[in-house]
Amino acid sequence: MTTQSFIVNYIGPGLDGGVIAAVLGFLTSIFLALFAIIWYPFKQVIKKLKRKKTDENIHN
Repeated sequence: MTTQSFIVNYIGPGLDGGVIAAVLGFLTSIFLALFAIIWYPFKQVIKKLKRKKTDENIHN
């Protein structure tokens, strides 16, 4: 009976790889979304500071 339940419950290495890839893809997408949300305001501030600095150099 234990041999039969083992055969029925065997999933295989292919499914494990797919699950790992799906989880890693999901976690990566969440990380990249959070990074984009956090990075965008900083990018705008840096752009304004650079623009302000170049405007000051032009007027001097």
